[in-house]
Formats: sequence, structure tokens, C-alpha cells
Amino acid sequence: MTILDTILADVRREVAEAKAATPSADLKAMLPDAPPVRDFTVSLATGFGLIAEIKERSPSVGPMREENVREAAPAYAASKTVRTISVLTNQTHFGGSIAHLAAIRKSVPQPVLRKDFIIDEYQILEARAFGADAILLMANVLDRDTLCRFHDITLNLGMEALFEIHTEEEIATLPAAARVVGINSRKFKSQTGFVKSGESSSTDFSLDLSAFALSDRLPPGTIHVAESGLTPQNLPAVASKFHAALVGTSLLRDPRGLPACLADFEQAIATLPGLP
Repeated sequence: MTILDTILADVRREVAEAKAATPSADLKAMLPDAPPVRDFTVSLATGFGLIAEIKERSPSVGPMREENVREAAPAYAASKTVRTISVLTNQTHFGGSIAHLAAIRKSVPQPVLRKDFIIDEYQILEARAFGADAILLMANVLDRDTLCRFHDITLNLGMEALFEIHTEEEIATLPAAARVVGINSRKFKSQTGFVKSGESSSTDFSLDLSAFALSDRLPPGTIHVAESGLTPQNLPAVASKFHAALVGTSLLRDPRGLPACLADFEQAIATLPGLP
């Protein structure tokens, strides 16, 4: 089994538990009281910036630094470089929850992305009911028909989707109406490069930064997002082909604290030439 197989099995269990605790009818009843949607696409189109992430841990390196996780929401809220905020809601592998997303959404001015392994319509409805402005749809998890159907549901709820691809073959599965496309350099369909439960690694061995070269193959007119493995040092090498970078581990594990690392990203972005 790959790490993706393991994660998806746990996601199916988490979704079943969520449905039992809060049926779809209850989520639909919550929709009128959900906060108005903030425009995810417009936020990313206002100039190169970050989709900054909040998570407790990851299967690629293990736990984040607790102090950094606590500092994340207020630091992101105050940053002009953070265009949107990504919140992991998978509990088993990332330590998140949909309730945590709702709490963060109330404390920040930017649009909030629900980052999870979306495999069920229920998760899309749940995202909007708890205040998400956008969701992640992964082309290595869903086939083309499901990507299109889930995108339609997302748009009907007023949200936007960040489509994630890893290979050239996955680009062909994107819906014609896709507006935001991310290239993830992390090799989820792998049996290696991930830590075991309770372990930690100082280096992320699950990355293949050469995947960012696929940016030239993305559909014309889409907003391009570079995902995973980016630091203030290597960001300039890829930024000219992208409109935003999704950054999490670099910020959340920096021993100097998150604000210091965020300042480094802000400085690197301020000096970037020739942005899209």
C-alpha cells in the first residue's frame, strides 16, 4: 500500500463517523448561518503571494512546532503577503478538524481553503456549513467525472476549488471550468519518504521539485499554484511560472518561530522579478 492508500482508508472512516454525528440534513440547516463566502480566486489574482497553511503534523515529516502552530493564524491575518489560508481538516494524519477550520475562519480576514482528501459530497457540504471559502480537489484521488461533479457542487455552494495535479496525465482530467490549479511536488503515490506514526524527520524525503516544470502544461488562463517543498531560498527558482505558493511545513517547523520565517518569505517575494 502507498501512503495515499492508507490515508484514503482513514478518510473513509472519518467521513462515516462525521455523517453519523452530523447528518447531511443538519449541515444543510447550517448553511443560512454560514459566513458569506470570501472570493478565493480574486485573492490569488491580486499579485504573487502565499497560501499559508495550518496543520498540527504531516505524514512526510511528523509533528509541526507547537509554538509555530499557535502563532500561525494571527501572523497570517496580519500579513499582506498571505492571500489565503489553508487549513488541514484530516484528523488522523494531520491533526486537524472541521471545527478548527471554523474557528480559524472567524479570526482571519482572508479566504480559507479546506485542505483534505475530498472523496464524498458530504465533505463539500460540510466545508461550506463550517465557513470554508474553497476546497481542495485532487486529481490523483478523483476521476474526471467526479472532479467535474464535485466542482459543480462546490460552485453551486458559492465556493471555489483548488485542483491539485502531480503528473502530466492528471492535467487531462481537469474540468474545462477549472480556474485554480496547483502542482504538488509531494509524491503521495509512493511507499517511501514518509515517517511512521510518532516519528519525526528533519528532512522531507517525499518531494520531487521537478514536478513544478509542469506549469507550462497547465490550461491557459488558470491561476497556477506551486505546492509543497518551497522555502524562501528556493521560491525564486519557481515563482516566475506561478501566481501563488502554498507553504506549510517551512513556516510551521522553523525553530526561530513562524513570524521570522514568514518575514523571510515576504522579503523573498518582494524582490521577485517578472511575476505572472
